[in-house]
Amino acid sequence: MTTFALVGAGPGLGLATARRFGTAGHGIALIARSDEHLQHLTDDLRREGIEARGFSADVLDPIALTGALQDAVEALGPIEILQHSPVPRADFMKPVLDTTAADLEDPLAFSLKAPVTCVNAVLPGMRGLGRGTLVFVNGGSAVRPHPERAGTSVAFAAESAYARMLHDALAAENIHATQLIIPGTIRPDSEHSSPQVLAERLYALHTERDGFRHYAEPMPE
Repeated sequence: MTTFALVGAGPGLGLATARRFGTAGHGIALIARSDEHLQHLTDDLRREGIEARGFSADVLDPIALTGALQDAVEALGPIEILQHSPVPRADFMKPVLDTTAADLEDPLAFSLKAPVTCVNAVLPGMRGLGRGTLVFVNGGSAVRPHPERAGTSVAFAAESAYARMLHDALAAENIHATQLIIPGTIRPDSEHSSPQVLAERLYALHTERDGFRHYAEPMPE
């Protein structure tokens, strides 16, 4: 059994995606800040017969994040799929003219340094398996900067550049880096962006391994 590791586990998209990979036979490692939050998520998955464990870490703490991923490997087996999809904090979204250099420190740590930390932690194991998938989930500001959300626009663009470079650099090693852009709101009644539909799309990105950037739905005009 190999492991699906989800950085930024939540009750919507995160839980739906964990369930999809779990039903496909992967062990599930959920990473988030709150032990109580993780307990609720893992309990839900275990009731469905899915092997799931929670590992608490703040994505802004690279030592804790690396440790959580290492603990996941020891508990569940090698990580074959890593999904990075934590939800940015509201204070990352200041207007561009109100944004200082200091205001960019946490968004860049959250959306760029954290993914780099995660990839460095899981890449040796993927190379040992001879395969792997790195999934990056971002909002529309990753491809179309929004002047009212400067921090996430800058940080998502940096994350996108990093992920694209990984896609090119790791392809020859059978390790697929891919990005899903979700332009709108994730809603249970959405045709293209409900948690369940997105979970199927993310699973397909892993199995079909087709190209780098994909869109859950078209970008709005």
